[in-house]
Amino acid sequence: MLKEFKTFIAQGNVLDLAVGVLVGAAFGKVVTAFMDDIINPVLGIAIGGVDFSALKIVLKAADPATEAAEVAIRYGGFLNVVIQFLITMWVIFLIVKAANKVKLSSSQAPKE
Repeated sequence: MLKEFKTFIAQGNVLDLAVGVLVGAAFGKVVTAFMDDIINPVLGIAIGGVDFSALKIVLKAADPATEAAEVAIRYGGFLNVVIQFLITMWVIFLIVKAANKVKLSSSQAPKE
């Protein structure tokens, strides 16, 4: 079984997957920074100076007398994650599209 595991790990697909996961994690951090530092301030100005990530619907206000915490639906953070997801998927789409174009053009190139 150990020999099968070594063979499995040595296959290119597993290594490609590992590299893809690491690159994806790093790219996710880039997109998060892009959202936090560039997109959110612009959206905040567009919606009247409100911090986009702080948007929420308060269901029950905090009560200092009883020390009850606020109950709220924090939809701003959710929208932020959805926008990050869409940006990530768009960039991946563009990368795959470019890779497919290069692959197609190299397969159609005249062979010597």
